[in-house]
Amino acid sequence: MSGWRSKFIFLLIVYFAGFATAIYTLAPAPKNGKQLSLGSLVPTRSGQAEPFDKEEFVESFNTGMHKCIDFGKAAALQTAKFIREKFKEMPKS
Repeated sequence: MSGWRSKFIFLLIVYFAGFATAIYTLAPAPKNGKQLSLGSLVPTRSGQAEPFDKEEFVESFNTGMHKCIDFGKAAALQTAKFIREKFKEMPKS
């Protein structure tokens, strides 16, 4: 990393990774077996929105965040496997 642009991009990545880690560690774990719906976030057919349920929104957001984290872990493992394979293919000098 020689240029200031690459250092800046690296710092942004580290900053947002730290922010995402903080959100992940502060969020409560999802409760198993409970189905969540976004019905309270979508207006009804009459055009009026249903009352906002804070607890349901928090649980829905938490579940979605955990799905994203699980997807990220799977992607990281797949990327690590790909990089290992490419290192094995590289000629040794």
